[in-house]
Amino acid sequence: KDQGFEILAFPCNQFGGQEPGTNEEIVQFACTRFKAEYPIFDKVDVNGDNVAPIYKFLKTSKGSLFGDNIKWNFSKFLVDKEGRVVDRYAPTTSPLNIEKDLKKLLASS
Repeated sequence: KDQGFEILAFPCNQFGGQEPGTNEEIVQFACTRFKAEYPIFDKVDVNGDNVAPIYKFLKTSKGSLFGDNIKWNFSKFLVDKEGRVVDRYAPTTSPLNIEKDLKKLLASS
């Protein structure tokens, strides 16, 4: 964070009902179980007719091999300081595997 990097979390209940709780319950769970120290926003839709504007922007900026739809929770996007989407990562991509891309981005800014 002190280098200009911030994680933003947007819970979504569109994938197997994995986020059924209220916004408050989701924050409590993430902060207790995962020690989340980053902003956790209100629950959003990432696909469909009610897609949140942030996800409409992210998906149109960086589609995937299988189209624009988000396939599962924990899809990740790397966005630079200017708001440009640098890359998109699969839900199965470990945050540690994004580290080299992140370091490269931080070094260039």
